[in-house]
Amino acid sequence: MAEKFTRTDLLPLWVADMEFKIPKKAEEALIERVRHGAFGYTMVSDSYYEQYFNWQKKRFNVDLEKDWVRFSTGVVNSFFWMVNTFTEKNDSVLILAPVYYPFYDAIRDNQRKVVTSDLINRDGRYEIDFEEVERKIVEEQVKLFIHCSPHNPVGRVWTKEELTKLFNLCQTHDVLIISDEIHQDLVRKDVSFTSALAMDENYFTHLIALNAPSKTFNLAGLLHSHIVIPNKELRSRYDDYAKTVHKSALSTMGLVTTEACYRYGEEWLEDLLEVIEFNFKLLEEKLVGAFPKIRLTDKQGTYLAWMDLSAYVPPQEMREFMEEECHLAIDYGNWFGGDCDQFIRINLGTLPKYVEEAADRLIAGLKKRQGK
Repeated sequence: MAEKFTRTDLLPLWVADMEFKIPKKAEEALIERVRHGAFGYTMVSDSYYEQYFNWQKKRFNVDLEKDWVRFSTGVVNSFFWMVNTFTEKNDSVLILAPVYYPFYDAIRDNQRKVVTSDLINRDGRYEIDFEEVERKIVEEQVKLFIHCSPHNPVGRVWTKEELTKLFNLCQTHDVLIISDEIHQDLVRKDVSFTSALAMDENYFTHLIALNAPSKTFNLAGLLHSHIVIPNKELRSRYDDYAKTVHKSALSTMGLVTTEACYRYGEEWLEDLLEVIEFNFKLLEEKLVGAFPKIRLTDKQGTYLAWMDLSAYVPPQEMREFMEEECHLAIDYGNWFGGDCDQFIRINLGTLPKYVEEAADRLIAGLKKRQGK
């Protein structure tokens, strides 16, 4: 907190991890493995693949093969590896803004050119500007597209029709798609998530998907995620790159806990989704109920709330308002690009009492500003 904010006595609602314990049986599996006492090198068991594949098939109708799967210490690290594998310095990489800020880091820190197409905000629902996407691809000679699905921070779950249109553009112009699907399990019950891996196999020549248990089950500290590459040529290119930069061992704890989560964690996840939706409704009813001009984006996926406060707080005063007047630590919209200085992002993966406290603090701060 001291590194990112002006003070350390703030209610922390910015880091996108949760404050919930993992499923009990996953905890027990982890404890049993710790009691084993030896923590040398490991390998991926058949039972791990079985549980991971069953999870993907049951929830997303995705059929996977062992040969397609590579492992990483995290999806963010995978961004960097994908950029280095499939582009050269000064190549253009496309992202849809606003978007999770490590997308920018993976491009800029590797001396590639960031190309953005801003999502269109239609009264709190974000849409892709397909004409601009194609124009930017052509004009900037884009080589790689890092796609956020579901989208962080705006909460959109892209429809199959939207993905088809987007993927057709990329395939037509020979752009490789890296689909970040880390929030795939965190989707509202009345919304259907379509994985890139469930799309027509014709797209596999231009497609790599990234997913992980870390957001779903709060396992980020176990450093374990998947890189799924259905196309043999792309796998070969990635493997050649991987030989030159990392020979890291697999995460023993990550494998054990993830397998147990996929085996036993479905009921836990359903309960979690109810809590997230309760928190979102709580925030909406309290905050927008008190200040109707706040624009709270329709959250189809993720456990993150994205809201526009421009009707009440000038963008240049946002940090002072949040930290000095409301005593909240949140993500600021300008961290995500896309001209979003008037937005904030709040983590809903916590106890309702903290969401209620955040709403109360915001309401009190806004009332004070209005002299009420």
